Amino acid sequence: MLNPFLQSIHRYPVKSVAGSDPGEAVVEPWGLAGDRRWMLVDGERRFVTQRARPRLAAVTATELPGGALRLTAPDLPPLTVEVPEPGATVPVEVWRDKVEAVPVSGTAAEWFSTYLGVAVELVHLDEPARRRPTDPAYARPGETVSFADGFPLLLTTTSSLSALNALVAQGAHADEGPLPMARFRPNVVVDGTAPWDEDTWQRIRIGEVVFRVVKPCGRCVITTTGQRTGRRGKEPLRTLARHRRIGDQLVFGQNLIPESTGTLRVGDPFEVLARRPPA
Repeated sequence: MLNPFLQSIHRYPVKSVAGSDPGEAVVEPWGLAGDRRWMLVDGERRFVTQRARPRLAAVTATELPGGALRLTAPDLPPLTVEVPEPGATVPVEVWRDKVEAVPVSGTAAEWFSTYLGVAVELVHLDEPARRRPTDPAYARPGETVSFADGFPLLLTTTSSLSALNALVAQGAHADEGPLPMARFRPNVVVDGTAPWDEDTWQRIRIGEVVFRVVKPCGRCVITTTGQRTGRRGKEPLRTLARHRRIGDQLVFGQNLIPESTGTLRVGDPFEVLARRPPA
């Protein structure tokens, strides 16, 4: 087996839409720089994702110099959205969290609402250092997170995806496989490790950055959604339900909290610093 290394990096500027695969990215305490700093909300200012709006999978958000966004979607002209000026914030909801965010100009709301066929608004997380604490059951005091579901980064491995696809191939919906890694929307993908070895990791180093591996990632219907088409199937949830269930969650990948900051680069070496004690 090759020495483990960072195979790819993925950043999603707008929660639940397609992002980019940069060759390098800065790790901040709350996640990759520029990752999930923008989010769509509905009329009650609750977060909007592919769970209810799978067509978001076909929208792409590219971060421009200075933090502005370039948005593209089928049948709509591209739109550039500038970072809003500091000003009054509004409370928005991400799961059970109430978070203060800055509303974005009405042009962006109109663009997304036209595409989705339902009224939505775009908001921006202006101060990630203090807006949203990470789950205290897993985080240390003062640790925060962006608009990501729960934790600063998500890690997956190529070997575990291969193992999962082998299981999918044995099931009733084998025609849906092999599944691409994009279904799982990771931030970092590691190559050269044994399948499911990540279940045992407690602390890791990727390049110059150290992370705590805090919990497996519970998976939802987004993993069944084609990340180019928005069309849904049955996998991988059917297979995860048979082979990767922990309590009431179907899991794939691991959630990370940075212990240091720095720059990740594709090809960086990967190292396990500590493993979980045997159960």
